[in-house]
Amino acid sequence: MRAKSVIILIFLFIAGTCYGKSLKIKRQIEKPYKSFIVVEEKTGKILMAENEEEKRIPASLTKLMLSLLVLEKIKSKEISLSDRITVSKRAAKIGGSQLFLKEGEVFTLEELMKATLCASANDAAYLVAEKIAGSAEDFVKLMNEKAKMLGMRDTTFRSVNGLPRSNHDDTDLTTCKDMAILARELLKHPKILEWTSIKTEPIRGGRFIMVNHNKLLTRMEGVVDGLKTGYLRASGYNIVATAKKENFRVIVVVLGAPSAKSRDDFTVRLIEKVYSEWKIKEVVKRGEEVSKDIILLDGKYKRLRGVANESVICPVRKTRPQVVEKELHMPSVIEGEIKEGQKLGEMVVKVDGELVGKVDVVSPVYVPKANLLTRIIRKAGLNI
Repeated sequence: MRAKSVIILIFLFIAGTCYGKSLKIKRQIEKPYKSFIVVEEKTGKILMAENEEEKRIPASLTKLMLSLLVLEKIKSKEISLSDRITVSKRAAKIGGSQLFLKEGEVFTLEELMKATLCASANDAAYLVAEKIAGSAEDFVKLMNEKAKMLGMRDTTFRSVNGLPRSNHDDTDLTTCKDMAILARELLKHPKILEWTSIKTEPIRGGRFIMVNHNKLLTRMEGVVDGLKTGYLRASGYNIVATAKKENFRVIVVVLGAPSAKSRDDFTVRLIEKVYSEWKIKEVVKRGEEVSKDIILLDGKYKRLRGVANESVICPVRKTRPQVVEKELHMPSVIEGEIKEGQKLGEMVVKVDGELVGKVDVVSPVYVPKANLLTRIIRKAGLNI
């Protein structure tokens, strides 16, 4: 009997040791994400990615679409940041991360947007949606219309703040790729960085201090300057972050991390890696003269070379030489006088065979008409 007990104890010890080792191995190989993407902000070029088109629950990242619609309506002067909004009965009952709104309280739109993006306040987001569309349900329709317009083909919004409804299947869905599209559009509005870079913000006359959930603002201060985090038990830990060094801004989206720490650590690694391996290259300079002459039939000058109307930049790998192609689409001959800045054609720019931009070719000078005799002789020489 004693021998049997010893055998059982030995078996339990071995089993426990093996189980502990298996858990340790599992923890070691568990990825700190379900999907991720890193894109350059101006061109949208994907620099790194994995499972970027896999549909996942965005949680509070949903508030970024609400923010875009608000910013667009501010730009069109349909609403103002100074608009005063009274808390409704429905908004006061919204749970999760919140500002603990009380029915009848009054806040400005800007206060509510800061609460939405800094404190991730679900009740504040709900109240803003009500203000703009009349109801949260109608605002969701606007969100989906905008997503479709932007080409966010794998995104469906069902809430204004990322809170799931009672049915687990009735949640917002998106992808890393779609969130990067949304972030690029948001960054066209400088106000978004002002709001999402807030670390702490007092509200209610200083009686309530909002704290930003995005700890990378402090951890990578001076590099990371927005946008937002999100979490639900069903989604894991998410982030849409943006970082900038000199003229090189990137957007990083990580979805489905097992913890806030693993999400943040992984995001930092991605940012450091992209800046160590990539750089921004100006492949066309504004004012750069093109290589093709245009014959001026009527101009005081016989020939003219246009210049690029704007610069073209793109991200390139630091260790790899690039082949830059500049295709010119321009007429050989132009009649009439030429105005300064007049469009003469277009330059299509490719790097290593990939389209990176198009730029107008314009006249750098004003060219008046030549005298009548000169024009007749010139046309006769070209058999026109």
